[in-house]
Amino acid sequence: MKRKNRRRKTRAQREDRYDLYQQSVQEPEPDIALIRRVFKQHFGRRPRLLREDFCGTAYLACEWVKTHAENRAWAIDLDPEPLKWGNEHNVAKLRQEQAARIKLIEGNVLDVGGSPVDVTAAFNFSYFLFDTRPAMRRYFEKARATLENEGLLILDAYGGADAQRATMEPRKQDGFTYVWDQRSFDPISHTCVNYIHFEFSDRSRMHRAFRYSWRLWSIPEIRELLLEAGFRKTEVYWEGTDHSSGEGNGIFRRCEGAADDPAWIAYIAAIR
Repeated sequence: MKRKNRRRKTRAQREDRYDLYQQSVQEPEPDIALIRRVFKQHFGRRPRLLREDFCGTAYLACEWVKTHAENRAWAIDLDPEPLKWGNEHNVAKLRQEQAARIKLIEGNVLDVGGSPVDVTAAFNFSYFLFDTRPAMRRYFEKARATLENEGLLILDAYGGADAQRATMEPRKQDGFTYVWDQRSFDPISHTCVNYIHFEFSDRSRMHRAFRYSWRLWSIPEIRELLLEAGFRKTEVYWEGTDHSSGEGNGIFRRCEGAADDPAWIAYIAAIR
């Protein structure tokens, strides 16, 4: 009797794309530290209620409720798939009393209301999907309307000359390689298409695990639209440089000017 030839699954077939994304892209701990620092600088207290727009798997929101017994979070996303994954893998790991302080909401961030929050965070450049000035201003107006009078909207942004050309950027992770693939960039509209791939030691590849099509917004454009939407003040937090490697050091400080950088990431804070 012949045995059936059963091929063993490759790493790419076995791995979970959302788990890989969290490992390689998201760092909730420094994000939360920055949110608390900026909020306390302006309002002299710590924020308690966080709204995570475009939350995906709600990783940030789950870590937020773990940092203090009074912290609460709403996590909002239009796509039910990552929300379901986040509920099963992130929320499920919380203690019962922590899980009771987080609410996952499937919906459009432009439509979801509720009681005012202390902080709204839109990270991983997710809000770049609003590709016209009216659409972006509408989102910022909605974000401002859902904040307390002492409220903070915090965003991240990226740019530089390297962000405006087709390029492939691999980065080694623990047990796999994360690949940021800037497939196309249109200098007239500033729209771009990007992919994330994951590569493994068995030479398998999770091709196009994630796809992004958005407008590459500049910091001045974002700040101008925030002010047009009614925020009274905006600030930029720029990453410092590790002088030994020439790369970013992960420390973000408030700046009004910066040296030329071919590839940068920054945070923008808008004060209600």
